Amino acid sequence: MGPGGESVVGGEHRVTGTTVTSGGATGADADVIVVGAGPAGSAAAYHLANAGLDVLLLEKATFPRDKVCGDGLTPRAVAALVKMGIETGEEAGWARNKGLRIVGGGLRLELPWPELASFPDYGLVRPRADFDELLARAAEKAGARLREDTTVSGPVRDDRTGRVVGVTARSGDDREPVTYRAPVVVAADGNSARLALSMDIRRRDDRPLGVAVRRYYRSPRTHDDYLESHLELWEGKPNASRLLPGYGWIFGMGDGTSNVGLGILNTTPAFGNTDYRDLLRRWLSALPAEWGYTEDNATGPVRGSALPMGFNRTPHYSDGVLLVGDAAGMVNPFNGEGIAYAMESGELAAEVVAQALARPADAGREKALLQYPEAVRARYGGYYTLGRVFVNLIGNPTVMRLATKYGLPHPVLMRFMLKIMANLTDPRGGDAHDRVINALCRLAPSA
Repeated sequence: MGPGGESVVGGEHRVTGTTVTSGGATGADADVIVVGAGPAGSAAAYHLANAGLDVLLLEKATFPRDKVCGDGLTPRAVAALVKMGIETGEEAGWARNKGLRIVGGGLRLELPWPELASFPDYGLVRPRADFDELLARAAEKAGARLREDTTVSGPVRDDRTGRVVGVTARSGDDREPVTYRAPVVVAADGNSARLALSMDIRRRDDRPLGVAVRRYYRSPRTHDDYLESHLELWEGKPNASRLLPGYGWIFGMGDGTSNVGLGILNTTPAFGNTDYRDLLRRWLSALPAEWGYTEDNATGPVRGSALPMGFNRTPHYSDGVLLVGDAAGMVNPFNGEGIAYAMESGELAAEVVAQALARPADAGREKALLQYPEAVRARYGGYYTLGRVFVNLIGNPTVMRLATKYGLPHPVLMRFMLKIMANLTDPRGGDAHDRVINALCRLAPSA
């Protein structure tokens, strides 16, 4: 169990599906059902609705609702927001940042976001309690029908083909079961991936997994215009300090608070046998007192979640169901970023589904839907393979110490690492760094 009694690793359980008599799309409640109104589901619903499809978006919670996250958005995520027509100015409630500050090896290095044709040169910060509702309302405005307080309990299958043709759910005060039908379902139910599990699509043990915990504190650093990443976590005073496992972050929220957290990868010896709440406390106790990261300044509890990385759940399409975002294990192994890939995979799924539903024959639709996992692999496969190599290397404490000691003093190398870790390159043209990174991604196997 993670902090506050939340399950942050494992905890998988199965939900029994329902079988219905064959009937195709007859009597369907929507063209597409999207399960989960987080960034992946809301992005999928928005782009599906913009394509003219009737979309039913089912969310188990009621907005506003919180999620465990660093709240920091890289330029890649900003670009996905712009595609949804969302205003990203400070007057709209966003805190902008200039780049990434890396702390480690006794150094503090500030790296501005690169200037690219494909992505803006700024990042954003916004609490997930506000951010997720903003995306869900954008999907509603585009035409999606949002049903809050609706918990999906399993798939509905056609008794002849075995294909998923809807979902069962419970909603409202009476929690009476209800069935919703659609020819295609998008599973965007986060790292719990309950719909995928009910279809026996399990997490892959050969792919990386992380655990992250975070807490909000009142802090004078609230207006920091850099996202801050700590490659080393130290406990105690400088003359008697001890290195702790994991990496940390500090993001100024612009509202008087900071989001402070840490993560650990399953490639490190400490994974799975660490008290993450206590680890956060021990790290923060060594930070400057004037930053305000003390118990008295905490505005809420420590919360934790799993980070499913590098395609750690496949296949991404099966029997009429497409997996997107965390449900598909699409968190970036290099930096733990999930929001950008959630929104991008939602958009990509919407493009595939729109093309599939434009085909009148079932065989043609299925052929189109089968292109989704191929499209996902083409976009992220090689990059995530490099990421899996990276997390295995940094899971070795000796390698991490050497990388920090000899890498941080070289700004050119660190600018290269910023681009590859944040996946920020121009696919055509660009500088020498872009060309090297793009070539590496093309050459890496995309399994």
